[in-house]
Amino acid sequence: MRSSYSEEDVILLLKDITGLVEPQPTEEREKLIQSGKHYSEMLPIEYVPTEKYMQVYKDALIHYARPVANAIGNLADKVMKHRGKGVVLVSLARAGTPIGILLKRYIKKKYAIEVPHYSISIIRGRGIDDNAMKYLLSHYKPEQLLFVDGWIGKGAILNELKKDIAVYAGVSSEIAVAADPANVTELCGTHEDILIPSSCLNSTVSGLVSRTFLRNDIIGKDDFHGAVYYGELKSADLSYEFIDTIEREFRMENTDDAVALTGKGIDEVRKIGEAFGVEDINLIKPGIGEATRVLLRRVPWKVLIDVQYKDNPQLEHLVRLAEEKRVPVEYYPLKHYKCCGIIKKIADA
Repeated sequence: MRSSYSEEDVILLLKDITGLVEPQPTEEREKLIQSGKHYSEMLPIEYVPTEKYMQVYKDALIHYARPVANAIGNLADKVMKHRGKGVVLVSLARAGTPIGILLKRYIKKKYAIEVPHYSISIIRGRGIDDNAMKYLLSHYKPEQLLFVDGWIGKGAILNELKKDIAVYAGVSSEIAVAADPANVTELCGTHEDILIPSSCLNSTVSGLVSRTFLRNDIIGKDDFHGAVYYGELKSADLSYEFIDTIEREFRMENTDDAVALTGKGIDEVRKIGEAFGVEDINLIKPGIGEATRVLLRRVPWKVLIDVQYKDNPQLEHLVRLAEEKRVPVEYYPLKHYKCCGIIKKIADA
C-alpha cells in the first residue's frame, strides 16, 4: 500500500484500491449507514479545511505537542516494561498509524531498539483483517504482537478486538493508546481526554491514506482490507510535520499521568443518551478525537462541551468546525470527556 510514510516508519498491510471506489457526500453516506449499509463499504469525500480551520490546527499542534509527546513517552515506558524488546507494534489504521510511528521513534530514541511496526485494518462489526493477521503470525510469535491505536472513545474497537483475537492463539487483545478517557486500559499514555492534533484532520495527517474499506466486489478472499492513496493531496500533506513536531518534544523522563478516573466512559455515554433522548449509543461519540471525526465525516446533531472547558483553546478547532457546519454547541457537565459529538438520527438527517 502506498502512503506518504517511509517504510522505515511503518509497513501498511492494506490493498491499494485507489481509483476503484467513488467517494460519496457525507449526507448520502449517513443515510445509507443509518439504513443499514456498513460504513466500511463506502468512502467519504475528504473534508478540505478552510484557511481559518488550518490556523486553528496549527495552533493546536504548537500548544499540545508537549502533552502528546509526554503521553507517548509514558506509553513507551509501559510497553517496554510489560512487553519487552521483542515487541512488534501493530497499529490500527488509520488513527493508530501516526501514534505507532511516534511510539516506534520514542523507543528507538530512549531504548536504542528498532521495533517493527505494521498497520492493519480493523472494522467495527466486520472484524480484524484475517489475511493481515496471518501474514504477521507467519513472521512473528503471537506474544510479540501489540495493537496500537490513537485514543479510546467509548471502547467499541477494544471490544471488537477482544472478540476477534480469540481465534488467534497466544495473541493478546491488549491495546496501547496515547489517551484513554474511557478508563478501559492501563496501557495508555494518559487517562485525560487530550487533544491529539492528528484527530483534527483526515488523510493529510495520516500518510495520505483513506480510512479502511471492505466490500467483496473489490476485496477478494486473499486480499488485505483496502484503502485509497490520495496522491492529489501531496501538496497539502502534513503527516511528517505532525510526527516531527511531536518528536521534537520527546523527553527521556516524563510526567506521570495526574488523571485518576473512576467508573467507565461507556456508563457516561449511556447517561448522555438518556439525557438527550438518543437510544442508539453508536450515534454518541465521546472525547475530542471522536467528536472531531463526527464533525469531519458524519452528519452532526450537536456537540457537547464540558462546562469547565468553555472557551478553552484546546477545543477551539471543534468550535470552529461546528460554526462552519452550523452545528449547535451545548455546554454540559461531563466527567470522563471534555466533549462529545452526537450524530443526527436518520429521521432528522
